[in-house]
Amino acid sequence: MKGTITSVIIALVLIGGAFIFSKSSPKTTSENVASVNNVTIENGIQIVEINARGGYLPRKSVAKAGVPTVLRFNTDGTFDCSSSVRIPSLNISRNLPISGLTDIELGDSKLGTLQGSCGMGMYSFEIDFQS
Repeated sequence: MKGTITSVIIALVLIGGAFIFSKSSPKTTSENVASVNNVTIENGIQIVEINARGGYLPRKSVAKAGVPTVLRFNTDGTFDCSSSVRIPSLNISRNLPISGLTDIELGDSKLGTLQGSCGMGMYSFEIDFQS
């Protein structure tokens, strides 16, 4: 009986310690970091590049409003549902190739947030168009 109680106490201490350490370590994920490195201007056209494989990276991008914009998806061995892109507000639905680049013209984007997802709605991305 004494051994069982000791084992239970040790197990609770280990579980509690693991919980505390997992909560205290800082997490930097692409989900909570807005990216500007994936936005470039080429010949007066703003290009927002997003990698599609197991979701979309970066998940949040910041771009300039009022500029002709192309959304460029990069796939590399993408077999999951992120190979199917939907942007409901623009009535866009596109299947991406397994590997390669796919450009989707967005036109002159307006102020605000453009949201997209995979065909199943499991993975999402957004572009915040600012002035």
